Amino acid sequence: HDGLARGLREAVKALDKRQALLCLLAKNCTEDGYTRLVEALCNEHNIKLLRVEDKEELGEWVGLCKIDREGKPRKVVKCSCAVVKEVAGDAESWVVVQEYIKSKGGAI
Repeated sequence: HDGLARGLREAVKALDKRQALLCLLAKNCTEDGYTRLVEALCNEHNIKLLRVEDKEELGEWVGLCKIDREGKPRKVVKCSCAVVKEVAGDAESWVVVQEYIKSKGGAI
């Protein structure tokens, strides 16, 4: 397992069980109920919520795509929500994300 929960079902389970370190939600999610549920769970459990511009971009970030020979993503599956549940070791990328959150004053 890679420490990520992808999609509404997995994300809501992780948020409700307080297993989330960070929640990512696409700004172009068209389901208001979906957005309200994720926002409410993040608020209730005090989990940081980071807004991502596009569902397709988020899908690429969480590995819902194939990578071609040139290293470019192909057949990207859109993803409206993803949750980071765990980070391997002292992952440099996680440090960058934490610094970004701090630079925004903790409010995203």
